[in-house]
Amino acid sequence: MKLLTDYEFPLVVIAGLVGLWEVLCRMVRIPVWLLPAPSAIVRDTWTWADRIPGHLWVTFYETVGGFAVSVLVGVPLAIAIVYSPLMRRVLYPILLVVQSVPKVALAPLFLIWIGYGPQSNILIAAIVAFFPMVVNTAAGLESVEPDLLQLTHALQASALRVFWKVRLPWALPHIFSGMKVAMSLAVIGAVVGEFVGSDRGLGYLILTASSNMNTAIVFGVMAVLSALGMVVFWAVCLAERLACPWYLPPDGGAP
Repeated sequence: MKLLTDYEFPLVVIAGLVGLWEVLCRMVRIPVWLLPAPSAIVRDTWTWADRIPGHLWVTFYETVGGFAVSVLVGVPLAIAIVYSPLMRRVLYPILLVVQSVPKVALAPLFLIWIGYGPQSNILIAAIVAFFPMVVNTAAGLESVEPDLLQLTHALQASALRVFWKVRLPWALPHIFSGMKVAMSLAVIGAVVGEFVGSDRGLGYLILTASSNMNTAIVFGVMAVLSALGMVVFWAVCLAERLACPWYLPPDGGAP
C-alpha cells in the first residue's frame, strides 16, 4: 500500500512549503509589501471576502464563454482543414499569424471595436484558447488508422457516416486534450483582458491591489484564480471520462 496517494503527496508538499514560507517570513522579518506571510495573506484576503465572489463569477463567466467560443469555432475549422486541402492552405497561415500576435496587443483593439465590458474579454479568451483546439482536433481526425479507412471504403460507407462512426470517436481523446489546454488558456486570456480594460473580475482585483502595494491581497486573489483554473480543468477531465471512457487508464483516473 502506498503511504500517500497521488493526490495526497502534492498536498503534503504544498503544506510543507507554506509552513516554511511562514517561518521564514517571521524569522527574517521580510516587509509585508514585499513578501507577506501566508497568515497575513489569509487575514487580509478575508477582509475582501464580500468583494471576491462577484469578481470571481465575472472571471468564470468570461473563461467559460471564451472556452465555448474556441470550441465552437475551432472544431469546425479543424474539420474544414482535414477535409479540404484548399481550406488547409488558406486557414493554416492565418491561424499561425493570429497565434503569433501577442494577445495583449489585441486587447486595446477589441475595446475599440466591441466596447468596454466582458464581451471583449471573452473574445480575448477565445482567441488565446482556440489554436490548440484546431491543432488537436485536426490531429485527431487525421490519426485514424489507414486500414480502418480502407475498410469503410470497401463497405461503401458515406463520408458523413465515416465521420460520425470512425473519425469523430477516434479523435475524441485528441479533442479533449485540446479542450484541457484551451480551458487553461481561457483563464489566462480572461485575466489578460481584465488587466487591459475592465472594472470587474479577478484580474481587475489583482491590478487594483498591486497598484496600492497590497501584496497580500494580490497573493490571495491569485490563489482564488488558481483554484478557479483547477476547477474548470477538472470539469473538462470529468467530461472526458464520461465521453470516452475507453481512453482512460485502468484506474479510471483522468489523464
